[in-house]
Amino acid sequence: MLQSRTRWRVPEMDPKAAATISQQLNVSPLVSKLLVNRGITDVEEARSFLFHEGLAYYDPFLLHDMEKAAARIREAIKKEEPVLVFGDYDADGVTSTAIMMAALNDLGAHAEFYIPDRFKEGYGPNEAAFRRAAEEGFQLIITVDTGIAAVHEAEVARELGITLIITDHHEPGPVLPEAFAIVHPKHPESTYPFRELSGAGVAFKVAHALYGKVPEQLEDLAAIGTVADLVPLLDENRLIAINGIKRLRTTKRAGLVALCRCADIRQEEINEETIGFVLAPRLNAAGRLQHAAPAAELLMTEDTEEAGMLAETIDGLNKERQKIVNDMTNEAIELVEEEVEKGARVLVVGKEGWNAGVIGIAASRLTERFYRPAIVLSFDPETGLAKGSARSIDGFHMFNELSKCRDILPHFGGHPMAAGMTLSLSDVEELRRRLNEQAAALPDEMFVPVTNISAEISIEEAGMEAIREMALLSPFGTANPKPLLLLDGAECPQIRAIGADGKHLKLTLSKNGTTLDGIGFGLGNLAPHISPSACISVVGELSINEWNNIRKPQMMVKDIKITNWQLFDFRGNRPLKQWARYVPEEDQAFVVFQKETLRNLPLPDFSVRLVSVATMEEARAFDPSNKNIVFLDLPKGPRMMAALLEGGSPARIYAYFYHAGNHFFSTFPTREHFKWFYAFLAKRKTFNLKQHGDELAAYRGWSRNTIDFISQVFFELDFVTIKDGFISLKAAKQKRDLKESLTYQKKLAQYQMEKDLLYSSFQELKMWFDQMIKPAVQYEEETAKWI
Repeated sequence: MLQSRTRWRVPEMDPKAAATISQQLNVSPLVSKLLVNRGITDVEEARSFLFHEGLAYYDPFLLHDMEKAAARIREAIKKEEPVLVFGDYDADGVTSTAIMMAALNDLGAHAEFYIPDRFKEGYGPNEAAFRRAAEEGFQLIITVDTGIAAVHEAEVARELGITLIITDHHEPGPVLPEAFAIVHPKHPESTYPFRELSGAGVAFKVAHALYGKVPEQLEDLAAIGTVADLVPLLDENRLIAINGIKRLRTTKRAGLVALCRCADIRQEEINEETIGFVLAPRLNAAGRLQHAAPAAELLMTEDTEEAGMLAETIDGLNKERQKIVNDMTNEAIELVEEEVEKGARVLVVGKEGWNAGVIGIAASRLTERFYRPAIVLSFDPETGLAKGSARSIDGFHMFNELSKCRDILPHFGGHPMAAGMTLSLSDVEELRRRLNEQAAALPDEMFVPVTNISAEISIEEAGMEAIREMALLSPFGTANPKPLLLLDGAECPQIRAIGADGKHLKLTLSKNGTTLDGIGFGLGNLAPHISPSACISVVGELSINEWNNIRKPQMMVKDIKITNWQLFDFRGNRPLKQWARYVPEEDQAFVVFQKETLRNLPLPDFSVRLVSVATMEEARAFDPSNKNIVFLDLPKGPRMMAALLEGGSPARIYAYFYHAGNHFFSTFPTREHFKWFYAFLAKRKTFNLKQHGDELAAYRGWSRNTIDFISQVFFELDFVTIKDGFISLKAAKQKRDLKESLTYQKKLAQYQMEKDLLYSSFQELKMWFDQMIKPAVQYEEETAKWI
């Protein structure tokens, strides 16, 4: 057995719907299966999803308050009123800002933007900023990617005579700001067909309304914000991402061209992963470490030289951000390890001096490592406040759970999986206590990581054409993940650790005569835990591997599971210390049958759990269920092994079977041995075994044990008498079978067991143990006389 790292969730599949889609759209069974498991069972819906036929943006005026907002903005443009775009400091926020600014400037508005300082002002609109805006003559403020929680700030704006238009996508609270207009897909009164737009997506819809047509020139910015903010890549978000990624590959936007150059990426190869792992982190870095304004300016500048300077600055900040995050994460792990050991279900950790701009990344790292909801806080003793960022897991709705603590969270907002907050330092411990109390009722299994599998496939389905077709499902992201596939019950004829430190796993998967190469990055430690005969199940992503101009399907393995018991063959007296350290400590049992084994066998220099089994009673008392059993030597007979294994199936068996030499093969006599000795006694009539037995053995090239064994068999068959060391042949009697001798039976059984255990092939040994582990009543009856 081999436990998977996570809980695997395999969807139930409708084979009929999958077959219909495959036939009518002429796509592979794999792609149709993936569509059905994503909830797309209608052929026309599948056609639209794969080929984007008939896809169009929704009417922006379906959004709540869009008509009011667009009319007021047009009025401001007409009257030349100064307009302030109030943005946010993450990638979604700066792209939202750039979109709104581009539309306003293009339409002739006198617009400026303002992004609050994360460290001095915190998240969202604030009173001081609004008052400064009023003093500078701004009459209209448009928020982007923020503002839905700005209840107090909306009152301030009204008091100052400023028109406030809020465009946002974050979860609305129970009380909404009294703004002139709230453009929000999740507004309680909204009837918009799609509720999951990003902040950039909402800004894009406002631009759509202002232009009176789709602002295609802004799709590149909208795609960055949409992918970066991890909103579901479905419906209108999917369309934004598809169109935006196409535009990014050819964009002439100076800032993006410069950023691609700094990050050493090819524009024509940009995809959703480029946005998520290359562009977005750099755009985020500015606001995380200093101020987000340079990131917004990078997206808006038309000056190539300025774009290059800004891109280099932001790229440098990203490198600095990476180091800070790594250091902070290591500190946070040390601080929460004790909490985890004590059973904490929600991790709340903070420290003075931690950079408030990167605490969200640290929270994500904690959640990934411990699979617990995590909140990381930056303490400021001067203000007495803690600024925090939260990340969650499936089943723990972070926004809802924090909402139960509103009395100690004066400022917070977010989503089911993430949130930001500010609270008093004196309330941190109370927040930790409450959240853990709220999580106490959740089932234990919820805190075991989950892998959501896209589909179960056969090895034959993992062909080149099917892999190429899977690209039709892209762009991948939240709610439309890159297909994670389950291949169940494959053989693994080749497996080895690769890389300078053996960190990675290289394997060949085989089933029904078809093979598939696999590579598991970071899984090299599993190599000693997978037996050559194992029937394994793997979860991974399919890709095409190209090497030496040869293109082959390949699975990027993410997790491995083995449900049946495994056999590891270390026969041949190979030193224990070379392999015993790989035997899992949990449920470990190094079984020894013979006491002399421990005297002769050098044990490893690390602790192992020895179990002595010298009697049938001890064998029957042993519970093999799910244990990792090492057989250090041989039992006295197969019945003892059967008794030891009859209680259940082990997880693994390590066959070592230490023995002094090949004595059974060299000493078990053949029928010719018996014939010669009988003829010898017939001539001599009597023979002094005690005095001359060794000489006779030497003369024949036998062992002394052989002489004594044959003599005892003859005695039990009543062929001879043995007295005072003399053996004498009796008068001729009726022929008898050697197997009638109990000694012969025992010796034969022991000989056969040694042949089966010591000198068999790996597959023969596996079959022998399979017989033992399965109910073997008949086998036990046949061997009942042996011991």
